[in-house]
Amino acid sequence: MTSPRFEEGALIGVLTTQPLDRVLDYRAPRGGCAAGDHVEVPFGPRKVTGVVWGQGAGDYDPAKVKSAIRVLDLPPMRAPMREFLGRVADYTLTPMPAMLRLATRAPGLTDPPGMRKIYRRGHGQPARMTPARARVLDLLEEHDGLGFMLGELADLAGVGSSVVKGLVASGAVAEEEAPRDVPYPPLDPDMAGKALTTDQELAAARLREGIAAGRYGTTLLKGVTGSGKTEVYLEAVAACLKAGRQALVLLPEIALTAEFLTRVEARFGAKPAEWHSGVTTTERRRCWKMVAENGAQLVVGARSALFLPFHDLGLIVVDEEHDTSYKQEDGVLYNARDMAVLRASLEKAQVVLASATPSLESWVNVQQGKYARLDLESRYGPAVMPEMRAIDMRTEEVPSGSWISPALKGAVMQRLERGEQSLLFLNRRGYAPLTLCRACGHQIGCKHCDARMVEHRFLKRLMCHQCGETAPMPETCPNCEVAGKLAAVGPGVERITEEAQALFPDARVTVLSSDLFGSARALKTRILEIAEGAADIVVGTQLVAKGHNFPKLTLVGVIDSDLGLQGSDLRAAERTFQLMRQVAGRAGRAEARGTALLQSFQPEHPVIRAILSGDEEGFWAAEAAARRAAGVPPYGRMAGIVISSPDMQQAFDLGNRLARLDAPLRRIGAQLFGPAPAPIARVRGRHRVRLLVKAEKTAPLQSALAEWAAQVRVPANARLAIDIDPQSFL
Repeated sequence: MTSPRFEEGALIGVLTTQPLDRVLDYRAPRGGCAAGDHVEVPFGPRKVTGVVWGQGAGDYDPAKVKSAIRVLDLPPMRAPMREFLGRVADYTLTPMPAMLRLATRAPGLTDPPGMRKIYRRGHGQPARMTPARARVLDLLEEHDGLGFMLGELADLAGVGSSVVKGLVASGAVAEEEAPRDVPYPPLDPDMAGKALTTDQELAAARLREGIAAGRYGTTLLKGVTGSGKTEVYLEAVAACLKAGRQALVLLPEIALTAEFLTRVEARFGAKPAEWHSGVTTTERRRCWKMVAENGAQLVVGARSALFLPFHDLGLIVVDEEHDTSYKQEDGVLYNARDMAVLRASLEKAQVVLASATPSLESWVNVQQGKYARLDLESRYGPAVMPEMRAIDMRTEEVPSGSWISPALKGAVMQRLERGEQSLLFLNRRGYAPLTLCRACGHQIGCKHCDARMVEHRFLKRLMCHQCGETAPMPETCPNCEVAGKLAAVGPGVERITEEAQALFPDARVTVLSSDLFGSARALKTRILEIAEGAADIVVGTQLVAKGHNFPKLTLVGVIDSDLGLQGSDLRAAERTFQLMRQVAGRAGRAEARGTALLQSFQPEHPVIRAILSGDEEGFWAAEAAARRAAGVPPYGRMAGIVISSPDMQQAFDLGNRLARLDAPLRRIGAQLFGPAPAPIARVRGRHRVRLLVKAEKTAPLQSALAEWAAQVRVPANARLAIDIDPQSFL
């Protein structure tokens, strides 16, 4: 579809990233422009960039309308992308400039192309030939004039960079400047993948049919852990690439990308483009531009990759679609899983939602016929599902200050004797969640938040998990100043690691927690080392439940299976079920069968019983019935409103005023709860007040919320955030 074109001087509407929440009128620049063009425009004394959104509104004095300065040398924003941003803005009640910032936040987009040095075969010959020099020249001649970066060439030839530099000096190797923003190496969809089982091939064929149809569709790919879901959806990626369209694979965790990229390279002969916080700014700019210019066939990324300017998007895969990290909790509040479905519908693309433990929302959409469903019931190859048992902690004799039961200890000992790995899982970071003074009862809290400081003994610091504030571990109680009375209460993964080291002194014990790694690269490296057998016992948080494959791991021990069942979160049962099933699925992914042992003080709890029995359909049906009866998502609609201010009274006054002006909500039959202090009532020095709106599934919630919130003026130092479909109630 051709975008409308505007001749020089015509009135155009330009959306900028400036916080104005409206499209601004300008005159088309010299040479004219088209809808979707990126332009530079005057904004007061500054020059800012924006996108031509369409025809100008004409509601501003024509004599004062300024001309856009120029059209930028960037691929235009396509109509489906502009519609996508508008639809997301309407759904999440986000100002359009914030949406545009999300879609154009690659650094240096308007800068001239960056340059880098590359090395090719030159015309000269070195005065003296050595074996190292010969390897470099042979490699360059073998690749027929292709250019290499210095480190890449030196590594492939097995020489130091000084050898290459010496060849440059002799003219045998040519050193050239080349632009950084170049297309990614082509992927070959015709390369043979792994041999698929009958079930996998049937599922892959169904996905290929969807791609070939060239229309929108969403499929839930449900397969037990280790069933080969990745290989199946890579077949859909291959079909998409054969059709000449682009594909996007979303992953919930950066640490998963290293293993996944290796699998992609093995399947297609080259690595795809990456988009996540661990990528350099130069590579982010290259990825943004190449995606827009069709120079990247496949992108593997975090949730924000959904807002890249794809030239022709044919497939979106949301791996581990149930994962809560797909929900953006600050800035633009969106759920990438749901927005992936929206984007695909606008791009006439297919969506694959892959998970061993789907979200209840996706399960219900299948039940209602909105999504298709494909099932993989068994593990790939010789692997079988782990045996799952509960350890009743009420009958175990566990010493005071210990958390590993005798039954779990014995199971770990058996694995050590067989040379197999064990995982001890506790979804709690740090050493202890609470530091208590035994003299006065004081609990050490954060100065900026209403939250306890968590001891991180391995880092020798106290840390607030709300704001990130850290402090050295005190010698005396900050309240009564008595020394030697501070005690750690409760376990975190560091404390379990300490206990494991004492119980198994000859074992190699390692801890996997995001706090202990300075970079994503360091974390990826450690995960690969563990997969290769560099540890006997792994102690980890939920980080280890996210799709990692440890072939030698045959035992999973969950320290506190009841932890997630506490509190009033409406998704507590669902999340506990998903997490326990996922972490149990790390065991026995190779030949040896795995075992998962769940330590529990309430093994008769319906959720624990469902986890052990494996009756997933029964669990989802019961959970769906409970949600339907309560009228909550996915059978009703909810919105969370958080008001924050340095002044607690100001936050409550604003909340009370909103509560009194609830007529727009009552008109659609919505219920308003609150205002009330948030469960964590102060974060980063700001007092937080929550309100909750609940409405029928078909109620026009967004328009009512917009009208309701527009009735009040938010003070300059206060903030009001509206979260549609909240995942967190803190």
